Amino acid sequence: MENSIEESHQFSNNNNNNLVTYDSPYPLYAMSFSLSSAGICRRSSDQIIAVGSFIEEYNNRVDLLTFDKETLTLNLTPNLSFSHPYPSTKLMFQPSSSSSSSSSPPLLASSADYLRLYSVKNDSIELVSLLNNSKSSDFCAPLTSFDWNDVVPQRIGTSSIDTTCTIWDVEKCVVETQLIAHDKEVYDIAWGEAGVFASVSADGSVRIFDLRDKEHSTIVYESPEPDTSLLRLAWNKQDLRYMATTLMDSNKVVILDIRSPTMPVAEFERHQACVNAVAWAPQSGRHICSAGDDAQALIWELPSMPAPSGIDPLSVYNATSEINQLQWSAAQPDWIGIAFSNKLQLLRV
Repeated sequence: MENSIEESHQFSNNNNNNLVTYDSPYPLYAMSFSLSSAGICRRSSDQIIAVGSFIEEYNNRVDLLTFDKETLTLNLTPNLSFSHPYPSTKLMFQPSSSSSSSSSPPLLASSADYLRLYSVKNDSIELVSLLNNSKSSDFCAPLTSFDWNDVVPQRIGTSSIDTTCTIWDVEKCVVETQLIAHDKEVYDIAWGEAGVFASVSADGSVRIFDLRDKEHSTIVYESPEPDTSLLRLAWNKQDLRYMATTLMDSNKVVILDIRSPTMPVAEFERHQACVNAVAWAPQSGRHICSAGDDAQALIWELPSMPAPSGIDPLSVYNATSEINQLQWSAAQPDWIGIAFSNKLQLLRV
């Protein structure tokens, strides 16, 4: 995996073998690759990709697409498309280890006004849980993001504009714990270990929480500009020492080593506009992809020594408009998915 990235210096915009496009009837934002197509696709080599619309009204959609890597086609699966209240802020298929048996249909989670869980079968999709993190109201504060714990797969953590992070036991459909995580809105959350998660907020901080000591958190980074929100957080699952975060209206990707808090080990600054999404390579602890309003997706390699600036990307892809979303397929790690305008594009790396 690492060699294949290091040898590639430029995505091919024109080679049909390296680029697959799906045109949606509406703008796209949320996106998720399935880890397994068992119980959904006839062929296990196919992969399911969920995409969510971004329409500024109540009625939105989630579509499930089938990616055939032999024919390099993306096809809509109409019987697995469904209406969704409000745009999904995130979509995520269950980690593969969370299937209690190989015959169990996979689950798809979405966040918006509530956390929802859907059971995905080969001919239908069914809402199985609607989870409200409010203890005092039938209405839930809007959820900005969530992350599914792949070590304790019954556990999902959500982040909300009400300053809280809520940890759910999704098998029992109960709140395991709820923390006031920040002073302002919490914009993203990411699991590290079984009981350790991190979050970023409008208060400009990255904080790490350990469920064994809920009263305390560790601030590992604070925005150098006062009142500048941190919007995205990605924890390196191949090397838990590293995480990445992005600042509002900033072209920087900040790489943190949690062993050395407050001082970034690298800042990638080659985007020409604000960065909207980051994703670590699923099978390489040294590579990360970022995408932003400059319509570029860039692949970077972590420096062997701290290097605050002056780092060039390994690879560059130019889209035709601002890239809003980015995911790196864990099941097929030679493919990256980006969403811009009404398009989903898969890029071979």
